[in-house]
Amino acid sequence: MEELVSIIMPSYNSSKFIAASIESVIAQTYKNWELLITDDCSKDNTVEIVRQYVYKDEMIKLFCLQENSGAGVARNNSIKQAKGRFIAFLDSDDRWKPNKLEVQIPFMSENGYELSYSSYMTCNEKGETNGIVVCRKKETFSSIKRDDKIGFLTLIYDVKMLGKVYMPIIRKRQDYGLKILLLRKTTVAYGLKEPLAIYRKGHGLSSNKVSLCKYNIHCYMSVLGWSYCKSFLWFVFVFMPCFCKKKHFITFIIVD
Repeated sequence: MEELVSIIMPSYNSSKFIAASIESVIAQTYKNWELLITDDCSKDNTVEIVRQYVYKDEMIKLFCLQENSGAGVARNNSIKQAKGRFIAFLDSDDRWKPNKLEVQIPFMSENGYELSYSSYMTCNEKGETNGIVVCRKKETFSSIKRDDKIGFLTLIYDVKMLGKVYMPIIRKRQDYGLKILLLRKTTVAYGLKEPLAIYRKGHGLSSNKVSLCKYNIHCYMSVLGWSYCKSFLWFVFVFMPCFCKKKHFITFIIVD
């Protein structure tokens, strides 16, 4: 019997891509899932698009925040409503491959893993795949503090073993904060080399070094309780060297 998987999706002005994201969930070969979408006061027609899916599929649920509160609050609202044994994450501009849950859930269940992730493909704004990010076999609490090597769109954790773990309430890098919290609790996460998701590359935090510095330091302070001085020094002398090394050595397989 397939265990229920709760898929957490925040949305904000996502009308351009959210249909493709939802369709990638509907296309899963693993069928026991629920998709929980919390909209963060979109100003476009995102809610109308999602409602069309809600009317057709009872396993897709829509919640709307009363005021714009950020992706972390939106995700936490969906986590609160989640009924599944497993909690997975998919943003409203990314996609999953059809076999993601069919591969990753048995990988966890059969090995007794509490937390897992996988490699993932990258794509451009048109949805055309153009590369791959290959994950490592294991990540630990120690390694996640040094560098964020887990693709959030591939992350799944076991509620039965870990309980519900919520996003830290910070505006940026709350996904990184959650990974830190999860690995502090379980100590080891296990990776699948097979790419099971497709990440849409854009102008994210990693392309803005000033923002990366500011929000990572704030994440360390909020999530780990470190002082500003310790957080700053860790970011400059530990995180950034690992980050730059990853950027230099990571190999993207370009698809013609």
